[in-house]
Amino acid sequence: MNRYFLEVSYHGARYAGSQVQQNAVTVQAELEKALNIYFRQPLTLTGSSRTDAGVHARQNFYHFDITAPVNPKSVYNLNAILPPDVVIQAFWPVPAAAHCRFDALAREYEYFIYGFKDPFLADRAWYYPYPLNLPELEKAASVLKEYVDFTSFSKRNSQVKTFNCTIQLSEWRREQGVTVFRVRGNRFLRGMVRGLVGTMLQVGTGKITLKQFRQIIEARDCTKADFSVPAHGLFLQQVLYPEGYFLTT
Repeated sequence: MNRYFLEVSYHGARYAGSQVQQNAVTVQAELEKALNIYFRQPLTLTGSSRTDAGVHARQNFYHFDITAPVNPKSVYNLNAILPPDVVIQAFWPVPAAAHCRFDALAREYEYFIYGFKDPFLADRAWYYPYPLNLPELEKAASVLKEYVDFTSFSKRNSQVKTFNCTIQLSEWRREQGVTVFRVRGNRFLRGMVRGLVGTMLQVGTGKITLKQFRQIIEARDCTKADFSVPAHGLFLQQVLYPEGYFLTT
């Protein structure tokens, strides 16, 4: 049996998320459909990172097992089958024990906000035409690295064993008029990045203080956070594995 990692990118606007769901169009379902057509056998994918409905990914990974070796040129043929908003970037042959979810060291997300009307950003960033205090946003982002328990930023009914996450990088920046939040961590809870963005925006607009932001984190209560920011501004930018992982596996 051969195991492969599938590196993919997708525009999430018309999908109910990355993971297969009953009676819903998902990224995984489209990928499995294309694989089944091309390889003429049922293949099941395991994902590295779940993205919610409407969230995009520049890089996500799935893995699957297949009896015969896969020709790397299959990428071209599979992309011809897939809809235009899902793209396979590469196949990576890996050992049978390799796992795209459990072997990942970190995931990195970015959330994009623009304050001027722009039709070319409308489906890839959030139009938020209000003044933002970037230094205050930067302070709020820095605070996140001091905490581990992010219960306040996990949506209700999240079935997880722990709400602990290690935030490795957290920063705001402004580039070409677009304000971007970048965060990297070993794991993320359901709705966590959008909850962080929405709550930090309250700091950036002066609605709450940095002290109050800390109190929201420490409350461990998701009703205190703001999850109202839309999904279409959020990108899973990359999934990180150990250095040399794809060369040695």
